[in-house]
Amino acid sequence: MAQAQKRRPATNWAPIEAPLAKPPTFVERAIEAVTRRRATLRRLGVAASVIIIAVSLTIFLRTLVRIDSNKFKAAIAGTSGDQIMLSFAFAALSYLALTGYDGLALRHLGIRIPYRLTALASFASYALSFTLGFPLVTGGAVRYWIYGPAGLSAGKVASLTVVAGITFWLGMGLVVGAGFLSASDPIADIDHFHPLANRLIGLGVIGALIVYLAWVSRMRWRDAAVLGEFKLPGPWLTLGQMALGVIDICSAAAALYVLLPQDHRLGFPTFATLYSFASMLGIASHAPGGIGVFDATILQGVGGSQDAVLASLLLFRGVYYVVPFIAAMAMLGGVEAVRRWRSLREAMSHPSDDWRGGR
Repeated sequence: MAQAQKRRPATNWAPIEAPLAKPPTFVERAIEAVTRRRATLRRLGVAASVIIIAVSLTIFLRTLVRIDSNKFKAAIAGTSGDQIMLSFAFAALSYLALTGYDGLALRHLGIRIPYRLTALASFASYALSFTLGFPLVTGGAVRYWIYGPAGLSAGKVASLTVVAGITFWLGMGLVVGAGFLSASDPIADIDHFHPLANRLIGLGVIGALIVYLAWVSRMRWRDAAVLGEFKLPGPWLTLGQMALGVIDICSAAAALYVLLPQDHRLGFPTFATLYSFASMLGIASHAPGGIGVFDATILQGVGGSQDAVLASLLLFRGVYYVVPFIAAMAMLGGVEAVRRWRSLREAMSHPSDDWRGGR
């Protein structure tokens, strides 16, 4: 008789299957590719910045050599007080819109912070980063110094800074795209492209913004993160970012526009487009305040009397950069003084055991 085949005892434990790895998203694959080629991209970025700075400084220095000091002084003296006050008003509107950058970012992150603290952090971070350059570093450091005591971690502050930066670029992109579409003929006198080419550039920029809006809508619908746990704002908040960015950029452009000599022939849509493009070049150069790069672009684009335009640029830098920078430093110094005073009061109201013992 054949030996009975042994059977394994029954068990309720099923074999454990390894969870399927989630396929990486397009953004994660792009970040991985950038990480692999980080050294090459860094060299290319440095080379591009050096080229932008070299070309712009060459143009700027050549312009300075040809400046007539008497005409330059006359141009500054000829700027009325009404022009300067109007420039301050537009600069204030621009910085007010900038406080909304942090407000939208905090709303996206689901964090409640009093507006007075949000306004201080946003104003101080932008006032310093506009003047010193490297906005992700300087702006992020100021935000962490202010938001840290309110309970925000370094990761949350980094996410806030990224979302606020996206708002800035969305606003500039929309202004550039709309400007190339609506003012293609006047812009052709500046870039020497055919008006049809300018309209195609505008359509391309607007198309890229529409694609971005559709992409964030899809990411929002899937509740998907871009990297780790970081998620981009949804479509409605993105539209709010675009609107706020346009208000900021147009207000900043108007702060310079009202200081320009009265005989310039640029309409405001054309000038706002030129201002946005000059700001992009200034940021790409990493020069503090885009100095030299921004100025050379405006000088070449506006045309006319370069003495008067340079005087307008000098006044604009005082209104939009120097005065806010000084105000931000004073505010940060005041906040630090208040913090130290509160710490001293707490230490005095809760004396240590050594003080109680009379030591």
